[in-house]
Amino acid sequence: MTANGSNRAELRAIAEQAMRERGLEPEIPPDAAAEASSLRAAPSAPEEPVRDLRQLLWCSIDNDDSRDLDQLSVAEPAANGDVKVLVAIADVDAAVKKGSAIDRHAAVNTTSVYTPAVIFPMLPEQLSTDLTSLADHEDRLSIVVELVVASDGTLKGSAVYGARVRNCAKLAYNSVDAWLTGHGPLPPAAAAVNGMDEQLRVQDRMAQALNRVRREHGALEFETVQVQHVFDGDTLRDARPETPNRAKTLIENLMIAANGVTARFLEGRGFPVFRRVVRSPERWDRIRDVAAATGDRLPEQADSIALSQFLARRRQAAPADYPDLSLTIIRLLGPGEYVVDTPGVEPPGHFGLAVRDYTHSTAPNRRYPDLITQRLLKAALAAKRPPYAIEELEQLASHCTKQEDAANKVERQVRKSAAAMLVASRVGARFDAVVTGASPKGTYVRVSAPPMEGKVVRGDRGLDVGDRVRVELREVDVRRGYIDFARIAD
Repeated sequence: MTANGSNRAELRAIAEQAMRERGLEPEIPPDAAAEASSLRAAPSAPEEPVRDLRQLLWCSIDNDDSRDLDQLSVAEPAANGDVKVLVAIADVDAAVKKGSAIDRHAAVNTTSVYTPAVIFPMLPEQLSTDLTSLADHEDRLSIVVELVVASDGTLKGSAVYGARVRNCAKLAYNSVDAWLTGHGPLPPAAAAVNGMDEQLRVQDRMAQALNRVRREHGALEFETVQVQHVFDGDTLRDARPETPNRAKTLIENLMIAANGVTARFLEGRGFPVFRRVVRSPERWDRIRDVAAATGDRLPEQADSIALSQFLARRRQAAPADYPDLSLTIIRLLGPGEYVVDTPGVEPPGHFGLAVRDYTHSTAPNRRYPDLITQRLLKAALAAKRPPYAIEELEQLASHCTKQEDAANKVERQVRKSAAAMLVASRVGARFDAVVTGASPKGTYVRVSAPPMEGKVVRGDRGLDVGDRVRVELREVDVRRGYIDFARIAD
């Protein structure tokens, strides 16, 4: 703990150092800060004509404390049973021009970095939480992705265009989830808008229908444990696992569909596509071993449909173990990466989502690839040349992959530092764990209660991802985020 006794300050210092060591900038540079300060209002004059859709019942659903709102959604049922779903994405490019000081900083980090004590935003906060945010009851410019979805979840039509929008209700995942699942009242912000209750029901129904279709095509449905760190002022008091959330699933499915439409729109206009891909897993043999250990079988060649069906069976048979199995499979699938596809080239697709066409486009306040894609979209809509050369996009794809990996490692390190703070007094305690990583660099395990990950420094021989072991907490190092375990006999 720091001299003033602040866990938050210590975790922030750890995060800042970790970011610098990995080539990330924890502070907004002075020129970018000055540029942001010069912006007095949200952009209101679009470069091209846009539709006025401010009369629709738009809403945002995000984390309780989120102010960097990237997308809104609304659904319009038709008499034939189809539903037109609109996703509005904040027009960040209207305020952050390519090559500006703000853009140069965003291109360094390429993503916001989320740590237990503090968020390091990709864009200056006066933009991401205000001027480029689809803020509550504010008129904003956006790029709208329109989907016409049949009742069975099939996509019947789509379009992309610019629009003015207005957020009618700023909603949060937890309260919307409680209402959708019958465990709580309609959130007050929704109750204050006539028709918003039915609006949420329709969006939820369409999201579930879209999800069913993706699962039929082999989309992998995971249940991972997210950890919420609880502070009392500046003192870290607890780390609590977050349960599955239907409102998050709603938004995830709408965003996956919107990202697919975006990729196909650019491809159809002859534009390059800045894709997000997860290739066929290199460790399929180990995934087969994990399945075999449960008495199940997977084919010799990687098959997303077979894996999806296996996961569904395990979720039904052993729901308490499913989060650990999910994490095991995610680790064995390997990381995603950004690639550039030129027109006419068959894309590699996204194995985990079971989609051919996928890009990141729905979070331009938080991810640089989304801002790149937005600029490509706006150029395509205006019938202009792409704002990036292919060589530039390829360099950016490699850089964004590298920086996103760096940000993930920073976030993981600071989460470990926070966990080390909470369990420093429990050295010698014993826990049930599951192996989450096994390589020449070391073997790592996850403990579910309390939620933490650490390295097996003794007794790791023969362990592989997915194995269940009994471990003893041997040592912690808050500063470095080290939590060390020894394997012990059952």
